[in-house]
Amino acid sequence: MNNANTISSDVIRGYIDLMILRVLCDDDSYGYEISKKITEISQGAYNMKETTLYSAFSRLEKSGALSSYPGTVTGGRERTYYTLTPAGYELYAQKCAEWRRTAPLIESFILEDEKNGGN
Repeated sequence: MNNANTISSDVIRGYIDLMILRVLCDDDSYGYEISKKITEISQGAYNMKETTLYSAFSRLEKSGALSSYPGTVTGGRERTYYTLTPAGYELYAQKCAEWRRTAPLIESFILEDEKNGGN
C-alpha cells in the first residue's frame, strides 16, 4: 500500500539510472550510502529496493557508465565503491535532457482540475 507521498516504482523505473548517476556526480559511493542518499534527495518519497539498486549497478557497469573498486568504511567493513566514468557523466547529461523533454509531455496529459487537487 502506497502512502500518498510515495511514488510508485512503476513511475520511477525509467529514471533509476538518472538517480544513481546523480548521486555519484558528487562522489564515489557504495550501495547502502547511495540508497540512503536517494531517499534523502527524494525527501522520503522513494526508497530504492536493494535488488533494483544492484541490478542497475550491474547494467551501468556493463554499459561503461560506472566502474567499481573495493574499499572499506569505518570499522573496517569491506564495500564495493562505484564511480562515474566519462561515459557515465555523458549518460547523466543525456538522461537529464530526456527528462526535460518528458516532463512537459506528461504534464500535457494532466487535466487542469487534477493540477488543483481535484477541485
